[in-house]
Amino acid sequence: MTSEGLHGKAVAAARIFDGERWHEDSALVVDDGGHVTAIVPAGALPETADRTNLGDGMVVPGFVDLQVNGGGGVLFNDAPTVDSIAAICRAHARFGTTALLPTLITDTPEVGRSAVTAAIDAAKAKIPGFLGLHLEGPHIALERKGVHDPALIRPMRPADFQLLEEAAASVPVLVMTAAPETVPPEDIARLRGRGIHVSLGHSNASYDLARRASEAGASLVTHIFNAMSPLAHRDPGMVGNALENGALHVGLIGDGVHVDPAAIRIALRAKRGPGHVFLVTDAMSPIGTDMATFTLNGRTIYRRDGRLTLADGTLAGADIDMMASVRFMHETVGVPLDEVLRMASLYPARAIGMDREIGHLKPGARASFAHVGTDLAIGGVWIDGRPAA
Repeated sequence: MTSEGLHGKAVAAARIFDGERWHEDSALVVDDGGHVTAIVPAGALPETADRTNLGDGMVVPGFVDLQVNGGGGVLFNDAPTVDSIAAICRAHARFGTTALLPTLITDTPEVGRSAVTAAIDAAKAKIPGFLGLHLEGPHIALERKGVHDPALIRPMRPADFQLLEEAAASVPVLVMTAAPETVPPEDIARLRGRGIHVSLGHSNASYDLARRASEAGASLVTHIFNAMSPLAHRDPGMVGNALENGALHVGLIGDGVHVDPAAIRIALRAKRGPGHVFLVTDAMSPIGTDMATFTLNGRTIYRRDGRLTLADGTLAGADIDMMASVRFMHETVGVPLDEVLRMASLYPARAIGMDREIGHLKPGARASFAHVGTDLAIGGVWIDGRPAA
């Protein structure tokens, strides 16, 4: 592209990662509609260009988080409203996340309907950073409930199908975590036919049942290793299906609390595409605050030493943001930086079929990106070409 063909705003940085490769001493060109038009050598910009020079560090695709329960002091279960969605999106934007799914943990039918209504209204309002909705339960297995309230776990009923189908028609992206022993393969096929992304999780299913659920249309796995039947030599379980099935997209909480670094490395070596392991935070309301406790379904959750737990020690989501997850995966687990960045952006976008628009910085993508220092700290965040509030 010649300098005469450069139009729009330009953001120059020492390095730019487009989701596939690095560009040194380059500039990201963004049109008035908030989309990437090009990445060019910084020296190719005309003197009259509307340029922002970020200096050292790197520009990387904005992070995509498919499992966010809360942030900024707000828990989505407590207040399933548009205002809560906006507050959660703002809280996570500070840490580089430019697209996320507010996630409702197992709750009452009334709260579930409120969450769907809020998501529909958030889509209409075009809340910056809002991508869609993740319903984690209530159709899961009691044996693998984790922190989910057992009194609220239940099988699917006709009214649940109706609500999900209504949501799928109006919410940009809808993910549902379900256990295949509770939502059988024939129901998974029906949900997938309505455009719902079914994620297998909170399940004690055998390998064979998990495989049949995948064949029926389930395409994701919720926080691998956690709240699911483990890999055993006679029944590989949910974990075995997740790692063996190349088509499945597999979420991972990269905090060193939910999964040991050795297990993470084993999973990454075992998993082969087209599906990949991608990062989720599973973050709760304390992110971005100094909160020491909060409540979920009337139970107190304690924040101590990087963990969120019930009084009995049961993990209750995660106390980590996506930038911290990237640092942990790179510095502690030893994953190359470009691959970790894909795990935080391109791979989750691909998992929900949004990789034409988000997860990378190639021409045509939304100009949602973060400026990250050489210390892997956030220096600034832009959503659709505009600085995040």
